[in-house]
Amino acid sequence: MSDAYLYAAARTPFGRFGGALAGVRPDDLAATALTGVLAKAPGLDPAAIGDVVWGNANGAGEDNRNVGRMAVLLAGLPVSVPATTVNRLCGSSLDAAITASRTLESGDADVVVAGGVESMSRAPWVLPKPDRAFPARDVTAVSTTLGWRLVNPAMPKEWTVSLGECNEQLQEEFSVSRERQDAFAARSHRLAAAAWDEGFYDDLVLPVADLVRDEGIRPGTDPGRLAALKPSFRPDGTITAGNASPLSDGASAVLLGTGEAAGRIGLAPVARIAGRGVHAVEPQRFGFAPVEAAERALRRAGIGWGDVGAVELNEAFAVQSLACVDAWGVDPEIVNTRGGAIALGHPLGASGGRLLGTLAKVLRERRERWGVAAVCIGVGQALAVVLENVSDEVGQG
Repeated sequence: MSDAYLYAAARTPFGRFGGALAGVRPDDLAATALTGVLAKAPGLDPAAIGDVVWGNANGAGEDNRNVGRMAVLLAGLPVSVPATTVNRLCGSSLDAAITASRTLESGDADVVVAGGVESMSRAPWVLPKPDRAFPARDVTAVSTTLGWRLVNPAMPKEWTVSLGECNEQLQEEFSVSRERQDAFAARSHRLAAAAWDEGFYDDLVLPVADLVRDEGIRPGTDPGRLAALKPSFRPDGTITAGNASPLSDGASAVLLGTGEAAGRIGLAPVARIAGRGVHAVEPQRFGFAPVEAAERALRRAGIGWGDVGAVELNEAFAVQSLACVDAWGVDPEIVNTRGGAIALGHPLGASGGRLLGTLAKVLRERRERWGVAAVCIGVGQALAVVLENVSDEVGQG
């Protein structure tokens, strides 16, 4: 079997809900990310792409009907380039990369592009079809932006509570204080702002619609300001708009290939996909699921936490992020060193691709060999990937 390598990564800036990217269709965002990552390999013949695997969580509006294939066509790639769209909610683009890596390892293709997109701003309202013609009753439109919708009554009530309530329950289970959550959120904004100021994201992010930076970053955020915010889900709760990720718009992409495809791609690989892990728990405990997903990925890579030099954990909520970091026992200072989703944003289908692109660059920057990307997923799941830095920028970590 061949190994699967990451050659390049690109993404759009992540826009706030109703913000600078709200006027951009999700299929156009996807095409932009796809075009951007391929621009980094100008010597690659696009016809050589064996498949495009794209993540998307909502898929109820302009991103319907296989948005991955739409991105291929809108990007002007040869019509012979196939594409599929996968949906594992918040983990969709990480799932896309995992699927792509298996395609490469099995020998079904030499070059695959993976990525994902979400426009939470443009997610439509939906109406269920009536059970009979010409009903004489009112009908309620349901938002597809986030969370459960059109819930099957057979689902236990404790499984279908809001994402915020799920994480308030995690807070109770693990006693993660409001103060710790606010400090973690402030750190996310501080590190994200510093990363942009230092040029870290300049070669990873493509300007779109006059937006050049992630729109949700608040450089002046500090724990004191966050402490003044009211709880969002319980009157006496700890989760606020400041210590949870915002609704966002954006797209991301990674160019993957076998080692043998380096000449065709025209680039040297920067990271190897060394381990993958998936795990599931009760739906209301989804925020804690990355703990075991990462453990499984590490075991499959043949390493332990002592070998890991960098972690990119999607910050859906500060409380679940802290619960995971505590359970892993890793140094918090190696986690999300260039900011996380609380500051950068969390466009559901695009976040996994962002994690991989950022992690690969952080590993090179820190000259570390091993890194972990992990994401919690609504309805009780999580994914994790171990990357091995194979660039020249690696020490003895």
